[in-house]
Formats: sequence, structure tokens, C-alpha cells
Amino acid sequence: MSALTVTGLCKAFGGLQVTSNVNLNVEPGERRLIIGPNGAGKTTLFNLITGEITPDSGSVHLFGHDITKTPSRRRPHLGMARTYQIITLFSLDTILRNVTLALLGLSPLRWNPLIDLDQQHDLVEHAHAALVRVGLDHIAARPLAQTSYGERRRVEIAMALAQNPKVLLLDEPFAGLSIDERRDVQKCLLAIPRDVTIVMIEHNMDVALEFAEHITLLHFGEVIVEGNRAEVVDNPRTREVYLGH
Repeated sequence: MSALTVTGLCKAFGGLQVTSNVNLNVEPGERRLIIGPNGAGKTTLFNLITGEITPDSGSVHLFGHDITKTPSRRRPHLGMARTYQIITLFSLDTILRNVTLALLGLSPLRWNPLIDLDQQHDLVEHAHAALVRVGLDHIAARPLAQTSYGERRRVEIAMALAQNPKVLLLDEPFAGLSIDERRDVQKCLLAIPRDVTIVMIEHNMDVALEFAEHITLLHFGEVIVEGNRAEVVDNPRTREVYLGH
């Protein structure tokens, strides 16, 4: 059974076709890379998979279950988590509180407006554990506003990992990072166990190709090349539309 199956996914905004009959089959434990030039429809595809945008046609299955009509707020409960291309976190709160809030979103306690989050020891403990996984537990009490961009990227990954996802979608996790920051994020991702399936959008090919096992190339919303690293890199269409030669 596939971890994630996308079948015939189509989405248009007005007269602009953003995704066109996209098919994607990701096996459990796989590391899949989604590449393509700007405007290829990569983030829109993620938004369709996570339910933030409703497709015009097609379907999304998570471990064999049709989640096409499942509200986006329910998909994390089914084992799907994601990060975003543009980081949106609570800058005045601490790193620990940001991760704890992510866990609260999956808890029945989220409906209680009077909850004292600091007293939810189980949530806080799980948040600490997630920060250990990304190497940030030693600065858990630091306000997010006092962290580097690379540290914020790792906070976002910790928030996703804290939800114990079965499928993790990463939208350009290396974007805007220095060489040292890329190394830190790469170390985090390589440490994620194989019971988590990862689908990643990334432009930094040096890092991404080392990480990915299978690659899907999108162009104008269509899948034009798919295969292992060697097959995709050597394909003339890849060189034409993405590598620039």
C-alpha cells in the first residue's frame, strides 16, 4: 500500500491551469523530491494534498484512504504534517511554546480557551522531545524573535515532527539558509526514521539530490519527468526546463 497517492489532480484559478492531471505515487518510507521552475505548481500541489485548496478534479489517498474531501484541519490527525515555504511562527513566544502550540492543535484541549499551556506537562514533554530531534532543546526557552533564520526553520520542522506524522511534506526547507544552516537542517532530515515518508520541494539541488531517492519534475503544472536521481538528472527534458542546459 502506498503512503501517498495522487491521481489525476487538476486545479485552475480562473483561466490559469496550475496543476493538470498530476499523478504521484509515494511508497512508505520513501524520500521523494519535487522540483520544477518557478510557477511550476509545486506549492499548489502541496496545498491540494493537505486540503488547503480544493481540487477541481482528481483524488488524494493517504495509506489507501481517500482524503480528497477531508478538511485540512483533520489531515494532521490522520498522519499528515507539513512545513511552509514562508515561515509563519509566533515570534514573541518561546521556541518551546511554539512547538507546544502545534501539539495543542491535535489535542481535545484546544477547545478550552482558559487552558494554562505551561501546566500541560505531557504536551511540554513531547515538545521538548521534538526539539531534541532538531538540536534546539538547549535554547527551548529563547524567544523566537531572538533566533536565526536557520533555527526558525528547525523549529518549524520540530513542530511538524512533534505531531508524529506518517507523511511529512517539506516546502523548501533549505531556502535562504547559509551553508552552515543547510548542514544543520540536512542533519535533522537525515535523522528522521524511515517510518516517516518524506516529500520535499527544494531548489537547492546539491542538498536535495543527496537526500532524494525518487524525483518528480513539474512544468506548467504537469509531471514531465519522474524516476530515480540518475534517470531524472540525465533526462534531456530536465536539462531543458530546469537545469538550463
